[in-house]
This record gives sequence, C-alpha cells and structure tokens, in this order.
Amino acid sequence: MTDVRSWGLRLSIASFALLHFFTAFIHSSNLEYVLSISGICILIFAGIKSTLFKFKIPVFLLLIGVGIIIFTDGPVIEGIMHGILQMRNIIGLLIVVPLISWVLQEEPYVEDIMAFFHTFINTSRKFYFGLVAFTQVIAYFLLFGSIPMMYQFVNVILKEQKGEVWENFKGTALLRGFALSTMWVISIPSFIFSVETLGASLWIAILQGFGMALLGTVVAVLFSMFQEKSYGVELTPALNTEINNVLKHASNVEIRKQKVLEFALLFITLFGTIFVLHAVLHVPLMLIIPIVVVVWTSVFYLMKRKVRKFFRVAKHYVMEDMMKQSYQLSVMVAVGVLIYGLNQTEFATVVVEGLYYTQNHLPFINLLYLLPFIVIILGFFSLGPLTVMVLVAGILESLSLPYPPELIVLAITSGSVISILLSPVVMPVIILSAANGLGLFTNGIKFNIKYSIVFYVLVQIYIQLRIYLG
Repeated sequence: MTDVRSWGLRLSIASFALLHFFTAFIHSSNLEYVLSISGICILIFAGIKSTLFKFKIPVFLLLIGVGIIIFTDGPVIEGIMHGILQMRNIIGLLIVVPLISWVLQEEPYVEDIMAFFHTFINTSRKFYFGLVAFTQVIAYFLLFGSIPMMYQFVNVILKEQKGEVWENFKGTALLRGFALSTMWVISIPSFIFSVETLGASLWIAILQGFGMALLGTVVAVLFSMFQEKSYGVELTPALNTEINNVLKHASNVEIRKQKVLEFALLFITLFGTIFVLHAVLHVPLMLIIPIVVVVWTSVFYLMKRKVRKFFRVAKHYVMEDMMKQSYQLSVMVAVGVLIYGLNQTEFATVVVEGLYYTQNHLPFINLLYLLPFIVIILGFFSLGPLTVMVLVAGILESLSLPYPPELIVLAITSGSVISILLSPVVMPVIILSAANGLGLFTNGIKFNIKYSIVFYVLVQIYIQLRIYLG
C-alpha cells in the first residue's frame, strides 16, 4: 500500500511538471485537462501519505475555496480545475528550483569561501555581517534550506561555543539573512510571484529590495552589537580562536581561490542567463527560471565530467526528495482553488474598501502602511510566506491601486520579512528551532520583535518618501 501511495505521488508530481512545461509552449486543452487531474492527484496522494492533522492547512484552504464556489453558484469541478491551472507556474517552479542545491553540495564552496575571506570576518561584527549577507546568497541556491545548511556550517566553526548568547548570535543572523532574501532574490518563489503577478519591473524590484536588504543587514549588525553588550560578553576573542582552529584544516590558498572564482562564476551564469533570456525573449520569469535551472545544472555536471553522478542524483531526487515537496505543492493547489473562488466574489473589493475606509478615517495612513500587516497577520495563522504572498498578490492583481507596482511589491515583501522573523508557526523559525534547540517563541518574537519594528519603520520611510516625492 505504501509503495502504491509513493509511486502515485511521484507520478503525479512528475507528470504535472512535464505537462506544465509542454503546454506552456504547445497549447492543448486536452493536455491542460490532464494537467489539472495531475494537480488533484498530488493533493490526494499527499493527503493519503500524511495525517489529517499534518495536512490540515491544505484541506482547510481547499474546503474554503470549494465552499465559496458553491456559495457563488459556480461549477465546483470546473472551478477546481481552473484553480489548479492558476497555480501551475508556481508549482512548476517549486518542483524544479531545488535542483540548484545539487550544485552547491558538490563542492565545499561555503567552507572555502569563508576560509578565503577569514581576514574580513575576524571580529564579531564583521562575522555577523558576513553571516547575514552570505545567507542571502546561499538562499539563492537553497531557499529556506539555507538556514540548516548555514547553521551546521557555523557550528563547525563555533562548535565549542554554547549558551543563549551564541545561539542568539547565530540564530538571528541566519533567520534575518533568509528573511531579507525574500525581498530581492530572484529564485525565491514568493518574490518572483509578486513581481510577475503585479507587473512590476524586475530590475527596479530587485534593486529596491536589495537596497532595503542591505539596510536591514546593517541594522541587524547594530542590533547584534547592542545584544552583545546586554549579555555583557565579548565574542571576538573566542571567535578568532575558533577561526584559527578551522584554518589549520582548510584547503590551501590556491584551492580556496579557485573555489571562490568558481562559485562567483556559477552565481553570475545562473543569475545572468535568467536576466538576459527574460529581457530578450520576454518569457514569463516563472517559466524561464526552471528551464534555465535544469539546463544550468546539467551543464555543471557535464563540465565537471560527472554525468553518471548527475543521473544518480536525479534518480534520488525523483524517488525521494521530490516527494518532500508534496505538502507545499498541495498547499499551492488548494490556494489556487481558493483564489479562483475569491475571484468569483466581491472579496477583493471589500478588502480594498475596508483599507480605504481606514485611510479616510486616518488621513495620515495610506494603503501601503497597511499591506505588510495583512501578510504578518496571516503568517501567525500558519500560512507561510509563499502561501500568503500568492493570496495577497492574487487579490491585488485584480485591483487598480494608485501606486507603482514596485512599491506594492516592496510593501508586501517587507511584511513577508517580518512574518518570517516573528511567526512561530512558519517553516523558517521551525527549522531554526529544530537546529538550535531553542523554543519557537524565543527564536522568533523574543529575539526579533524590536528589530522587526525598526525594519518596518525604515521600509515605510522609504515608501512614503517615494509617494510624497511622486
């Protein structure tokens, strides 16, 4: 029975991915119907493999979506089919993007990069800045998998350093780094979905988000400095001792230099190819990114002369790792049905009228003050950043707001950052707590509430100045 469920889930996910990319270029109503059936099968087989308690969010979202369709006298089956197709791009992206991590795990890039730049991270302030910044770069490859990966790496360096002060130092750096990456990293599904859906300029959205992320990184370092003083400890001497111990066993300087250059080349080729093809071919980003990722990964293994290894890793991904995506894919299937149902109602209009009502009674507040709180509040109801961004951007897509789409993207992604930092029921905080053993409340609200308030204020200053200056 277990084999039947597993194979059913594998075939459902694989067929969805293949049909999605095929029908994106060759339109076929019959194949799109089969595509929708594959999405339903993902939901069914993932639900069978899980327990109702663990699968409660997809079931809850699906029931609400179906309930809304019934309430609006819409065709239920057709509504479900259309809802699944509405999420096809994001589901295709989620299936393929994890392939990037294969490349990063083939060579000790992270270790050699840290060893190469060890003179630039020889104080607690510099090391903290390096962790926050580099976590954003690694998130480009590993998404929220960057948190446990970077935590294990930092623990190799700081294996002798224990206690809350060190866990605060490590945990806040990694969580803030990943959270900030959702404002500008092109491979983060929530960011690229909001850019694509709201019709924002990719260049402006990335530069704007990167600027805010850089500011957020600097502020994170300042908070770390104040936190270190409040604990009454000096971290730099112990940090230097641990770094020197690691360097004794590191690769020689030439190998480190080679790995740094190789990593930079990998980053530039992936990032650059996506930009160039998008600019030249005008293909939607959520379609071009997975195609580039597949080709880029294949070329990497070919250049490394590891073709056999590539097929082994690919087989393992299809047989094991791909199924680990089933929960998130099921959430997206359910969200698609919910968004389809909401689009058949006046829900979007009611939401915006409510925001305008608030604005009219509080003239000093506009919609962009309030949008981040929608994302933050939903995050405390177990809806992760991607789910929330899909819901919010899907609603805002049908509206005509009097603001540049890039500012709307910045407003909702800033809400995503704060949701990741504070909510004890979203995946990044749960992953970090599993790694460092601290409570969800401690890793989230206790360590990051003050930082989140300051970050919100700084982003809003920029947004409101942009509006004021026209």
